[in-house]
Amino acid sequence: MLTGRRQQKLDDACATLEGQGHIGIAADVGNEAEVKAWFEAIERDFGRLDVLFNNARRNGPAVDELDQLSLEDWNAIVATKLTGSFLCARGAFDLMKRQTPKGGRIINNGSISAHVPRPLSVPYTATKHAITGLTRALSLDGRRHDIACGQIDIGNAASEMTERM
Repeated sequence: MLTGRRQQKLDDACATLEGQGHIGIAADVGNEAEVKAWFEAIERDFGRLDVLFNNARRNGPAVDELDQLSLEDWNAIVATKLTGSFLCARGAFDLMKRQTPKGGRIINNGSISAHVPRPLSVPYTATKHAITGLTRALSLDGRRHDIACGQIDIGNAASEMTERM
């Protein structure tokens, strides 16, 4: 099951996957009600969740100076990248604790920017630092429920986001 904000992109992605049963459901991971509905659909359609990969993306406008970044843009980035990862991990914990056998895996997409920031990347870098903390805390809290949590910190991947680089 895939989620993202745009249903057509989800449908296109599902069409490239082999086999059957792939489902894309549009949801904003920064919206608690939409995330809750998504996890209800996972449980209804599959009965369990074995792996969650948190990989939300949202960029703010390119600004040359931090004082040009609006609070609205900051909050939108944090809502997607950090709050979205929290909401999805919380939903995964709830389901993984109740399923039989219990447990599962959560993989958070971090970034090397949490260790070596790029210029002009304050909101991105701040959220990636926070993802590292979230990952470490989830890893500890998940142990008693057989829920493992890890993180990958890749560099730039070829995508629409990196085309200008």
